[in-house]
Amino acid sequence: MPARSRLSFEDRRRIAEGLGDGLTYAEIARRLGRPRSTVSREISRNGGPHGYRAHHAQQATNWRARRRRPVSQPEPPDTYGDRDARTVQEFTEDFTAMMIQTGMSPLTARVFAALFVSDGASLTAAELVQRLHVSPASISKAIRWLEQRGLVGREREVRRERYAVDVDVWYRTWSESARSMALWADTARRGAGVFGTGTPVGMRLHTTSRFFELLSRDMAQAAEHWRQALSLQRLS
Repeated sequence: MPARSRLSFEDRRRIAEGLGDGLTYAEIARRLGRPRSTVSREISRNGGPHGYRAHHAQQATNWRARRRRPVSQPEPPDTYGDRDARTVQEFTEDFTAMMIQTGMSPLTARVFAALFVSDGASLTAAELVQRLHVSPASISKAIRWLEQRGLVGREREVRRERYAVDVDVWYRTWSESARSMALWADTARRGAGVFGTGTPVGMRLHTTSRFFELLSRDMAQAAEHWRQALSLQRLS
């Protein structure tokens, strides 16, 4: 994209303001003097209409720019079949930037993305070092963070370990989040009893407990639906 057509932080701030005011993509584009497609792509790549934040979008864009490789450099050693390697690489960068926007550290996001988009959903430490051009210690630190949250597992091979993303990773993560929400609800409920719902603190805790109770129930139901879908998928 030519430099003159790149969105600035001020452009992104105005996009966020337009979304907050309920403007359509077309209206925001007119105010910026940009094509509607530019505005639509910018929003969809950076959180969507309800999650778009100007500073997050700017950070993600800066990260993509730093990660963009010169055309003269070879592509990563993946086997993409009929898929275009450059398109796959761009998606991987977008996938990584999305995780960075939602709170994951850049290196951990790169490691998880590399695992997730590999055909076997697994790589060794040496393969990750080769693909990401970072030290083994950095890979180890990222893997430890991902393991603690149940996002990756280890598969023992002869004289080495392979790190893998399982198909039900989101089920396990979502179920753990549902349990966390239930804990919040229970603790806030007990607090409301301690202070009494007739007090400001008690009412605040009661409202908090109701929120997390409903959220936990919805998340648990969604997790169960997904578990059933996974079971049917494995049987088919």
